Amino acid sequence: MNREEYEESQLFLRPRFSIDCQRNVSEVLETVINNLKETNHNFITKTSDSHVIIDVPQKDAHFWSPQLHFRVEEEQGITKIKGLFGPKPSVWTLFMFVHFFVATAFIGFAILFYVKNKLDENVVFPVVMLVVLPIVWFLLYFLGQIGKETGKNQMNDLKQFMYKVLENVN
Repeated sequence: MNREEYEESQLFLRPRFSIDCQRNVSEVLETVINNLKETNHNFITKTSDSHVIIDVPQKDAHFWSPQLHFRVEEEQGITKIKGLFGPKPSVWTLFMFVHFFVATAFIGFAILFYVKNKLDENVVFPVVMLVVLPIVWFLLYFLGQIGKETGKNQMNDLKQFMYKVLENVN
């Protein structure tokens, strides 16, 4: 198995990886599913078509617990296992919604500043918000980094379990 991994960069909240395999997609999927059944583990696993989702055990889960999602696909005649580590979809959706809200509010306050400035009205509130909203955005970014750091041990556990599951793929 040729492992081409993207390092867990400090900038990425959702590290990705890609692994090349010699066997075809159906053989790899069959091996993965059999290994999931045979391996003694506490992880919560789900498979659907060519997708595999692995969650940390419910008793160890917390808000920042990561999830491993990978899929087996054929790309230019080569079977690839592509995946990513990240927060659960509900946490990711909430996080992205708050980012979208902050960005939209920033644009709205920029427009409000422009209009009030052109009308020679008081612009203190829009200016304050134009300063506060980028600070909120940076706080969200650092909150995400703290969450990533909080779930790092669980992410390493997921990674080790994934290698155990992919052990006999080639």
